[in-house]
Amino acid sequence: MSFVIVLAALAFLMLAAYRGYSVILFAPIAALAAVLLTGPSAVAPVFSGIFMDKMVGFVKLYFPVFLLGAVFGKVIELSGFSESIVHAAIRYIGRSRANAVIVAVCALLTYGGVSLFVVVFAVYPFAAELYRQSNIPKRLMPGAIALGAFSFTMDSLPGTPQIQNIIPTSFFKTTTWAAPVLGIIGSLFIIVVGLTYLEWRRRTAMAKGEGYGTSLVNEPDRVETKSLPNPLLAIAPLALVGVANFLLTRWIPVWYGESFTVTPDVLPGIHAPVTTTIKQVVGIWSVEGALLLGIALVLVTAFRRVQSRFATGTKAAVAGALLASMNTASEYGFGGVIAALPGFIVVSDALKSIPNPLVNAAVSVSSLAGITGSASGGMSIALAAMSDQFIRSAQAAQIPMEVLHRVVAMASGGMDTLPHNGAVITLLAVTGLTHRESYRDIFAVTVIKTLAVFFVIAVYYATGLV
Repeated sequence: MSFVIVLAALAFLMLAAYRGYSVILFAPIAALAAVLLTGPSAVAPVFSGIFMDKMVGFVKLYFPVFLLGAVFGKVIELSGFSESIVHAAIRYIGRSRANAVIVAVCALLTYGGVSLFVVVFAVYPFAAELYRQSNIPKRLMPGAIALGAFSFTMDSLPGTPQIQNIIPTSFFKTTTWAAPVLGIIGSLFIIVVGLTYLEWRRRTAMAKGEGYGTSLVNEPDRVETKSLPNPLLAIAPLALVGVANFLLTRWIPVWYGESFTVTPDVLPGIHAPVTTTIKQVVGIWSVEGALLLGIALVLVTAFRRVQSRFATGTKAAVAGALLASMNTASEYGFGGVIAALPGFIVVSDALKSIPNPLVNAAVSVSSLAGITGSASGGMSIALAAMSDQFIRSAQAAQIPMEVLHRVVAMASGGMDTLPHNGAVITLLAVTGLTHRESYRDIFAVTVIKTLAVFFVIAVYYATGLV
């Protein structure tokens, strides 16, 4: 019965997300309903002592990353830099390689720190124009955008500033550059297999004489490209974020040492020393610092373009960051409550039966990401509940924490893009397509991402590369 309660809570949350209801509202409802069925008197204490504690802890750590990422993406959009990058990619890669162009542009933007939600809006007008001129079926477009924005640059490539690569740093005391060789190998696997699949789909459709399509909805206006910024200038903030993230990851521990204490001598208003363990925050601090530098560069180089819409644009960015962070934080609180239930012990014991620690972590994280429809949410639930177990198993098998970080991050982006995933729903809504028309290709990308996790695990055991 206890296992059924856990399963019902997860199913209820998944159904709520699929139906479009707010996870912020329904995650605590699902969690506390499970507690009510287990021990009614524990509902209020669990809400205050576990759910809210976990939720607030997540916001404390990660909200600045969500906020700065959203603002960075918005100023990149307002400055015209994203449009310039897309136009340059079309010019230099070639219109005949439409899939490669879209994947490259989406990858560049997401790896440069732009939120994947923002990328969809920025790339779609140019992707539609490119597919229309190349007479490629529009229904194939979401698969290409998903491959570029929702896969290897989200969680595989070392140093990516996306939240899925940042969350593991606070659990495993790693940095966003963990296991760089494995991350690059996994990324190449996703790129090669993904582009091969997309090209096969394009050739098959065009061989049947299928064109761009008719009676389409949400078609964008034709893109004006005469007054776009220089593409080298447009790429500069993205490059700065990557370089600064890399350097700060190495410099911050040198500046602060293993820990840093602020005493009442420095800040008389505090009543006790405040000590920060640097390993727990270096991955977060480095990304935050890099995003701040990226925002500053955009404002300095494109202030006139950004100035008139900066106030309204940043308000929208802040609202988006609040929603995204609170969604994930609510799922994190949900995971903390579920992990405390007796039924979860059954699940945990079942997962422990998987003898290999990396496979165990990959299956656990990917399953929960699929159930919740969120890479960051599923990983947060899994790590809140089972990170200690993952660490003990990996240490017993002498597996570096960097490898565990990379496997967990990649697994979070495996089965998360099921039909109820928020990014998938947003992508289809923006492009004016339906699940029936385009989800097949998004699901293919989902399968490829999942296979890449186990490919990376196999490479590690075969070669010992990190």
